[in-house]
Amino acid sequence: MSAAARRAFAPNWAARAGFAALALYVVYATAQLDLTWARLSIGFGEAGRLFARMLPPNFARWELLAEGMLESLQIAVLSTALGILLSLPLGLLAARNIAPWFVAVPVRGFIAVCRSLHYVIVAILFVKALGFGALAGVAALTVASMGFIAKLFAEAVEEISMKPVEAARAAGGGTLAVLIHAVLPQVASRFTGFCLYQLDSNLRNSTLVGIVGAGGIGGTLFAAFKRFDYDFVSAILIAIIALIFLAELLSGRIRAAMR
Repeated sequence: MSAAARRAFAPNWAARAGFAALALYVVYATAQLDLTWARLSIGFGEAGRLFARMLPPNFARWELLAEGMLESLQIAVLSTALGILLSLPLGLLAARNIAPWFVAVPVRGFIAVCRSLHYVIVAILFVKALGFGALAGVAALTVASMGFIAKLFAEAVEEISMKPVEAARAAGGGTLAVLIHAVLPQVASRFTGFCLYQLDSNLRNSTLVGIVGAGGIGGTLFAAFKRFDYDFVSAILIAIIALIFLAELLSGRIRAAMR
């Protein structure tokens, strides 16, 4: 019997060395960032006092709250709709099994650029370019939607069966007919799922881009923090959570109806 057979569970020294190096780096990074128990204990105390000031939530300014929530909802819906409209052709052009390489490669590069920057950074750029307000938020989240939906849609198209495509071409179908009758039916359900997920994501993100001046409830939340109006902050957070739960419920119903 060979030595390898006698030691069926031989230790992986390379993996052990990697875990040990990772543990040492965690200790080093913790020391460099000054993450101490003393600072954590002070932070927990301050957090307790902050939460105490946030209760009970104050809904007296419900009109201001409703206005900000409505603007955030409009930003999310508009940016998702624009992102879907732009992602559909981008995803088809980026799929290497139906588009030539000299088209797919630059389109994939453009999609990668859309995904390379965080949407908050993109929102800051659009605020500087377009000014404060909802337009900057819609533009920023549209770019984020394009980067997410187009990438996943292109990957879904690359995984389709090419037999219906070849059959449609053999029957004399043009490019548009092949896409409509042979490509899109195979990825329609997945594309719808991507769009619903992005709508959920944009509902959350639309509350954050407002903090940098791109419209929505985020601006109201940031102003309440600056005024130390923590009971109103609590009301805003509750409204945001309720909106996200409602959106999750609706998207779940839509997914169930499509099955």
